[in-house]
Amino acid sequence: MRVYVPATWPMLRSLVKNGVLDPIGGTAFALTPRLREAYTSGDDEELEYAAMNEAARASLRLLAVEFGLGEDTTPARRVVVSADLDDVTLRPDLDDGAVRISGSVPFEKVAAVHVDAEDAEYAVRQAAAAVDQADLGDLDAEFLVGEAEDHELAWYDPSEVAFLVELR
Repeated sequence: MRVYVPATWPMLRSLVKNGVLDPIGGTAFALTPRLREAYTSGDDEELEYAAMNEAARASLRLLAVEFGLGEDTTPARRVVVSADLDDVTLRPDLDDGAVRISGSVPFEKVAAVHVDAEDAEYAVRQAAAAVDQADLGDLDAEFLVGEAEDHELAWYDPSEVAFLVELR
């Protein structure tokens, strides 16, 4: 199953250095039956994109924690790692596309990495500070999150990830 793992730049660095990605709480996103039911239309490609967007929002939540801990050197870029895994279970207690994966994601299972471009950093930093309020229904905060989500994530082949991390 294709899963989308929310991550941050330090997690991406660790993937390159150690050859594995350790998802926070084993949480990832995928095209689940519940996600399919949440949309009245859309083919698999569009619904996979929706799952990836859920992972991108979860990446904002991870960034909010890192910034809250004083990790100001972390690049303000959403990171989503796409991987093909077999051991995936549904997480009906979370978002429609939430799944749990067991253990680390080996680099060999990574299909692609999606990362914000540098021009998104201001919007992403603002959105990370507002994502919790947006989740609680604050319209001003939702606007800030929407500003970040208006930026498309760039796609990188796994063979490009080490070079991407080295550039930063």
